[in-house]
Parts: sequence; structure tokens; C-alpha cells
Amino acid sequence: MFKTTAFIYSLNQGKINSTETAEVTVIKQVGDNDYIVDYNGVKCHAIFNFFTGYYYADDIYGRVEK
Repeated sequence: MFKTTAFIYSLNQGKINSTETAEVTVIKQVGDNDYIVDYNGVKCHAIFNFFTGYYYADDIYGRVEK
């Protein structure tokens, strides 16, 4: 587990270019480029973009329920 900066889907919804980032905790890697992250208590899926160097977390449609 480690903390990093990510673009959050709900903060950038409706924008052409993502501009809002927030701190997330990467919990574990579950696929080749699929990660489970924690953003403000919400566990969700995220991907890492190697070109930009940022994680992109989907806290609306990519939520992980117990």
C-alpha cells in the first residue's frame, strides 16, 4: 500500500481534459493495469497511465463493494 496522486472521475466528470487530482491509497494490483484504490473511504478501480504518470480512479462506476 502506498499513497499517490490520481485523477478522480467524479471530480472531472463532464470536463474535456482532466484537471482535478486528489490523494489516493493504492491497496493492491488485481490485473495487468487494474488497481484497487481508496479515495475518501471509497474503494474503487483505477488504471495507471504510463504516458502521463498518473493513476485514474473511477469512484462512480468502478466502486468495489464487499
